[in-house]
Amino acid sequence: MSADAPHPARKQLTPKKIAGYVASILIVVGIFVWAVPQFADYHDVWAALSTLTPIEFWSLFAAMVFNLFTYWWANQAALPGLRLGHAAVVTQTTTSIANTFPAGGAVAVGLTYSILNSWGFSGNAIALYVGVTGIWNIFAKLALPVLALVLLAVTGSLTPAYAVAAAVGIGVLVVAVALFVLIFRSERLARRVGDALGRAVSALTRVIRKPPVQGWGDRAASFRADTIGLVGRRWLPLTLFTLLSHVALFVVLLLALRHMGVAEDEVSTVQAFSVYTFARLLSAVPITPGGVGVIDLGYIGGLAAFDQGEKAQMVAAVLLFRALTYAIQIPLGAVTYLIWRGKADWRRSTPVAASAAE
Repeated sequence: MSADAPHPARKQLTPKKIAGYVASILIVVGIFVWAVPQFADYHDVWAALSTLTPIEFWSLFAAMVFNLFTYWWANQAALPGLRLGHAAVVTQTTTSIANTFPAGGAVAVGLTYSILNSWGFSGNAIALYVGVTGIWNIFAKLALPVLALVLLAVTGSLTPAYAVAAAVGIGVLVVAVALFVLIFRSERLARRVGDALGRAVSALTRVIRKPPVQGWGDRAASFRADTIGLVGRRWLPLTLFTLLSHVALFVVLLLALRHMGVAEDEVSTVQAFSVYTFARLLSAVPITPGGVGVIDLGYIGGLAAFDQGEKAQMVAAVLLFRALTYAIQIPLGAVTYLIWRGKADWRRSTPVAASAAE
């Protein structure tokens, strides 16, 4: 490992963390045992799933595989020198961790550093990759609901409740974009923001009797300069592949709905897209690992608001969609983790040349 790569500290399993894990499990169990059956009986859901033909299944499987590729392409755009096979391994391994463990997102970031550093990427390059992909995904998650609400208005499906959500969504998006522009407009402002965040974090560390953090202003300025350089060269593929990954994921949901018999006149494509974009926002709230249960209920409840008819096909479609895009990631990530551990010829001690992918 290179000297500039961080080494995440091992965290103790405290009673508070154990309580959080237990609460997450209880939430998931409560959702699938009590909440989901309020929409449809599992016996009827299984009957709907049993109608899936081989052609329908393999078309869903193909859409799922294509969706995986879009994530790998987006990560390649954010990290020059990252090859497709490497992108697949790091993406699927860390996604599996994020989907499996409470607070798995933080663990996945630490594993991202370990994997990429073993392949010769520097700590600065990895931090830039994590930061840029995170920012682009946040903007996509904020922008797509606004687009969905515009489409609902155009098609005449916009209700007062969705209109309020539109106003809130546009406001949040405008604030996020404004902060992003301000931070990257001047180095001085970036340092001030970094110092302010450092003081806030230091205040928290004092409460738990940890030393204050240092140098956040310098790090913010350095991150700003590196980000401007990367985004200036690769903003187009980064933006296109990030948006494509979100759209490709929606296509899997839409195919699942149609294959389960939920017709356009029951839940339109625009309505399904609006539910999809708002349910995706729930993934930003780490209530359960990967949002399991919470996001599922968000999809089912949102679709049920549009479809007042038979709910079994709708619930079946959501569960099928989540099985293909969430559950399957866990065993797939276990395989890619073994690939990372076993592929000694991928490891390197010299830094990867940033120009390799230019």
